[in-house]
Amino acid sequence: MLASVVRISLIGLVKLLVGAHPRWVAAIPDAAQSIYFTNHTSHLDTLALWVALPAKIRAKARPVAAKDYWGKGIIKRFIALKVLNAVLIEREMTRDPLAPMLAALAVGDSLIIFPEGTRRAQAEPSDFKGGIYQLAETFPQVKLIPVYLDTLHRSMPKGSILPVPMICTVRFGGAIALQANEHKKAFLVRAREAVLSLM
Repeated sequence: MLASVVRISLIGLVKLLVGAHPRWVAAIPDAAQSIYFTNHTSHLDTLALWVALPAKIRAKARPVAAKDYWGKGIIKRFIALKVLNAVLIEREMTRDPLAPMLAALAVGDSLIIFPEGTRRAQAEPSDFKGGIYQLAETFPQVKLIPVYLDTLHRSMPKGSILPVPMICTVRFGGAIALQANEHKKAFLVRAREAVLSLM
């Protein structure tokens, strides 16, 4: 009950502060299992993309978040696990960070991921890390949906405590797929370009 109330409140707050208006470019909302991958500039990124998804799709879309940040503290952990149903991953090299994501995909969930691996101050995404390639290789049937989050790098940049109200558009592009015999580096460049094309 509490999680449901907080969820509704968060959706309303995000819409009030940044809008998170969805724009489906060369795509339409699809309930098929998907990996939504996007640029990462703000703590609001996860919420903005999650809120922009239609309710039926949102219910199965699980944001991927760092356990060392979202797993600490009662409030952050509650929001991550009970409200957003996030997949928490270990960033330590001693553990496989992909294991929880692979487990979520195996049971039919969709994911929201940030292939850069960490937040950046600029509007353009940095080079993508290899995790998205491994997910696409292991689950070729899952759609890969590029997304671009506009203006959030100015609304709540790294180090900010409170967001500056600013309209954010969440642009969804057409699905891409790992091609037969495509090398990892070529795929990562192509995936990043799919996000850049939505700027």
